[in-house]
Amino acid sequence: MSPMITSILILSLATGTIITMASFHWLLAWMGLELNTLAILPIISKSHHPRATEASTKYFLTQAAASALILFSSVMNAQATGQWSILQLEDPLAQTLLTVALAMKLGLAPTHFWLPEVLQGSSFKTGLIIITWQKLAPMTLLLLTWNQASMLTLTMMGSLSVVVGGLGGLNQTQLRKVIAFSSIAHLGWMATIVTKSNKLALLNLTMYILISTPMMLSLIFSSTKTTQDLTTTWTTSPMLAPLT
Repeated sequence: MSPMITSILILSLATGTIITMASFHWLLAWMGLELNTLAILPIISKSHHPRATEASTKYFLTQAAASALILFSSVMNAQATGQWSILQLEDPLAQTLLTVALAMKLGLAPTHFWLPEVLQGSSFKTGLIIITWQKLAPMTLLLLTWNQASMLTLTMMGSLSVVVGGLGGLNQTQLRKVIAFSSIAHLGWMATIVTKSNKLALLNLTMYILISTPMMLSLIFSSTKTTQDLTTTWTTSPMLAPLT
């Protein structure tokens, strides 16, 4: 992939997230999410490997379904209330549908099935984008609607994600799958905290990104892909071995 195309995709990725984070209209937020999804797909499949193509297909289908649910819930809310403001989500069914859609976007259980497979088929650099930057736009919508979302649905999905993420990573040797289940568990804690305080959830998201980014960069630097590879990192980078 040429540097020009890569720059355009990264710019589109950033633009889509910023549009969603800055919007108060549901259609603008949906447009930002769609731009974000379409920009990440060529980045996932740029290696032209069958696993990468499969990962990009799974990512596209899941994110497209979640975006359709978001659009459907916003239309239902607009039909019931007569306005498209994100801060005025009053229809109960629309609240539940939006909560499920955002959970699917983030990778909360039981809609978490796509995240380990997509990360396993992607490179570590792409995986870093998926578990950090790609969580910003859905989490922003969740933080904006935290007092209007379905608290019972969010609490149940968050609690289930903590259990699934904690148990799912125990029997894995591939580090990308371990990181995926770790991301599911952390997102479960964030979703549970959102029901109590959006400021604490924002702090949790910030700490998660600050911890995940150096960890992924250290794995990229040491070319470590499995747990067995961690035992040999001291030969190439002695200072990095205790950190990983």
